Amino acid sequence: MDSKTTVTVLVLALLLFIGSRPHTTTSLSNVTESDIALLAQLIDSEAGGEPYEGMVAVGAVVVNRVLDERFPNTIRSVIFEPGQFYIDTNRRPNANSRRAAEAAVRGEDPTRGALFFYNPRTAVLDPWWNSRQMLTQIGNHVFLR
Repeated sequence: MDSKTTVTVLVLALLLFIGSRPHTTTSLSNVTESDIALLAQLIDSEAGGEPYEGMVAVGAVVVNRVLDERFPNTIRSVIFEPGQFYIDTNRRPNANSRRAAEAAVRGEDPTRGALFFYNPRTAVLDPWWNSRQMLTQIGNHVFLR
């Protein structure tokens, strides 16, 4: 093989390796027990019937927003930003929701950076959604940036 072919093969191998690894974002620091419990409540409310990966993905959207300067910088502020999420504060999250919240806060992100999600079966979409880049679909949710 010549050097150009070798470099091309190495780059392709690296891209395949990176693409096969679970995506992680920067984990959050200074997260309280209350933050984890609230995130678990949101995950249970928004994605309680979804596969575990979909639950982590919903939590990752919140974490990604906390890390993005265009959004509030705390889990609580992101969750309670008007009109953004549905949360049943009377609902007690199950163990999977709690585990998914902990995973999202640690930086697990199956969406690869999504800031938005919706369920195409139930959402009434404004044309604005068409301006967002679709990243993936997990379970019943579509994740976008």
